[in-house]
Amino acid sequence: MSRDRSEGASGSSGRAHAHGRSGGELGSGAESPAGGHGQLDGSPARGGVSAHVDGHIDPRAESAALRARVEELEREVATLRGELARERGLVSAAAAYLDAPFARGATQVPALVHWRLDGTVTRWSDGAEGLFGWSEGEAVGRRLSDLVAADPVSPEAVQAFNHDAGESLFATTTSAGRTREGNAISCRWTYAVLRDERGDAREIAAIVDEGDDPRRRERLVHERYQLLLQLVDNSPNVMFIKDAEGRYVFVNRHYARALGRHAIEFLGKDEHEFGATPPGVADAIVAKEREVLASGRPLRYEEVLDYGSQNYYFFTVKFPVHNARGELVGVGGVVREDTDLRRAQAERAALQEQIIAAQQETLRELSTPLIPLADGVLAMPLVGTLDRARVEQVMETLLAGISSQRAHTALLDITGVRAVDTLVADALTRTARAAQMLGTRVVLTGIRPEVARALIELGADLSGIVTLSSLQSGIAHALRPTERRRAAR
Repeated sequence: MSRDRSEGASGSSGRAHAHGRSGGELGSGAESPAGGHGQLDGSPARGGVSAHVDGHIDPRAESAALRARVEELEREVATLRGELARERGLVSAAAAYLDAPFARGATQVPALVHWRLDGTVTRWSDGAEGLFGWSEGEAVGRRLSDLVAADPVSPEAVQAFNHDAGESLFATTTSAGRTREGNAISCRWTYAVLRDERGDAREIAAIVDEGDDPRRRERLVHERYQLLLQLVDNSPNVMFIKDAEGRYVFVNRHYARALGRHAIEFLGKDEHEFGATPPGVADAIVAKEREVLASGRPLRYEEVLDYGSQNYYFFTVKFPVHNARGELVGVGGVVREDTDLRRAQAERAALQEQIIAAQQETLRELSTPLIPLADGVLAMPLVGTLDRARVEQVMETLLAGISSQRAHTALLDITGVRAVDTLVADALTRTARAAQMLGTRVVLTGIRPEVARALIELGADLSGIVTLSSLQSGIAHALRPTERRRAAR
């Protein structure tokens, strides 16, 4: 992550006074060529503070001069930061996390302040209490300017910050401020404008920090880099960044482990040079990355890559990578392998098909039940709607039962059949003729008046079929001794 240019402006002088010099160096370096008293950088001391008493260095005066110079440098740094913040514009959440200094350390919640557009504070974290001295109970409900002597975000800046919350973008600004005890501080505000469902600005939320010590800033940035690196390295997904020429500049630990390579083996090589994928697969990977570089927009897609022995499935996100100046310098990728998931889904789908087939078979059996009533007598009650497939099932089941049980009488009960149409009438007559060819007579029961009328109107040929009004009468008819003896002859 790039650092503010303001560090470059103050870095050398800031480090010089931070690390200090030896007493002799201070004495000789603080004296001007004209013999007058000077500051650390050789310029005349402001305010006329003398660093010499009776020809000797006055430590108190020298310390006062140094403090004055440090305060001046800090004011210059604050000014440069304000200018730089305006130049930089928006930053992402990750960039804000790396770039914004947190006074409480990399793994502690920073100073967080939320306030409404009228300046009323709605949130005040422990970090804010540590920075400004006001407790949460004292701060919430009061105006921010009364607490910190600053209105850091102007109405114009609020209006200009109009971005979807899901983008997690931040803006930065600096301002002078004051603590509860009245001490002046330079504050940096990394803020976002939160909006309601209608898109109206609801409140401003900011991470706040005081000034900047270059050494502390460098340490915190390094700590945050280590935290983000641990997050990336422990991801179960492949993560990488390539330059504009397609050469690897970063891979996470999961990627290196997946290929059994050390991460350094990736660096500086493009997809073909690295040789971890077949040429055809490498071509497909590179084509997508060139598409991202050409459009400057991220891509999200599912892909199937043929590695020869088998196909592998991936869900891939590739995105443009920009430098601190906003220039497109490379492409990044996050890749999740879904091969095992796809196989499991295919297995579940196959199992589900088997279950459905078994259920359908069970339903067919239940929808065409064949009930033995007595020796040589079978009954098949039909319920619901008869379609072509079910008609075939009825005939197949009945004829198989007649054959296996040597039935002399078969009862077809259509009491539960919803409607009798040409298909049903034809099915009944065909089933009866087929049963008669096997030496079995068919008794048709459940003939309601409307069914009888429909059969006549349809011209159904029911010759050789006994028709009765109810299943009970059909059973009685089939079980009469005279009928059995006659059927046996």
